[in-house]
Amino acid sequence: MHEDLNHTARMTPGEPASVAPEEVTAMPAPRMPRRERLLEYLKTVLFTLLIALMLKTFVVEAFRIPSGSMENTLLVGDFLLVNKIAYGLRTPRYVPLTNVAIPSFALPALKNVQRGDVIVFEFPGERGRRETTESVNYIKRCIALPGDTLEILAGRVFVNGRELTGPSNAKASNGFRSPHWQRSYRLFPPGAGFTEDRYGPLVVPRKGDIITLDGSSSERWRAFISREGHRVRRNEEGAIVLDDVEISSYTVRRNYFFVLGDNRDNSLDSRYWGFVPEENLIGEALMVYWSWDPDIVLSNLIDKAGSIRWGRIGTLIR
Repeated sequence: MHEDLNHTARMTPGEPASVAPEEVTAMPAPRMPRRERLLEYLKTVLFTLLIALMLKTFVVEAFRIPSGSMENTLLVGDFLLVNKIAYGLRTPRYVPLTNVAIPSFALPALKNVQRGDVIVFEFPGERGRRETTESVNYIKRCIALPGDTLEILAGRVFVNGRELTGPSNAKASNGFRSPHWQRSYRLFPPGAGFTEDRYGPLVVPRKGDIITLDGSSSERWRAFISREGHRVRRNEEGAIVLDDVEISSYTVRRNYFFVLGDNRDNSLDSRYWGFVPEENLIGEALMVYWSWDPDIVLSNLIDKAGSIRWGRIGTLIR
């Protein structure tokens, strides 16, 4: 005869009674002292800030477009994200929030800079100056790579003898060009005799290239060689002296890039201040994550919100 599975179990004398699970009362967890709770909160906040700082410093950083030199690819008031590990993870060259230079090093790059990349870099300094007095970030389009021969004829760009197709979003020319003699004294390199209508041909320096120096070219390359860490001068006999040693040629120590703004008629770029050293690269521009009219003050919330360019948010930069 089978037993009923729902019957009440018989108890033998001295056997402890079983307790149903629902009859067990949970003991409250001991309350953490207020001071310890505050310390745990501070640890969480500091850890979060540290992670955010590491990401900003080494991986992705946000930048704002302040000028129209890259119109219409990028507009004034665009906010974009920049991939800082694309061209090699680099430690900061300046103490944060200051212009104090510190030693820097870089890890191998994930990719090489390509012609047409929109890059962010530290401004190398005005033409003719050995170094810049402050850390300023620029964004331009890379047109020529180390070793390329560049020439610009009436606004058309030629690299190694082949014409480059202009960016699809580049701002159209305003139709005005200065006479060949105007502003040519501002062009880089000094003394080359280039004009706005005919710039080049110019070879972009590559590590290991040899520059021949003579009476006509020494002044042209003086600032360039100085930026590579040397002192260049002419002695009383007219010979070129590099760090107290007479020379007739110079071997380039670094790779360089030539950059232009997409708004060619309204852009101060490599045509005016020179090449961008490889070590000055910060990263590759990725996408626009926010955009609005910067001329509307933030206190005017209604008009400011109405100026949001929804169609630009999420736009990939090409």
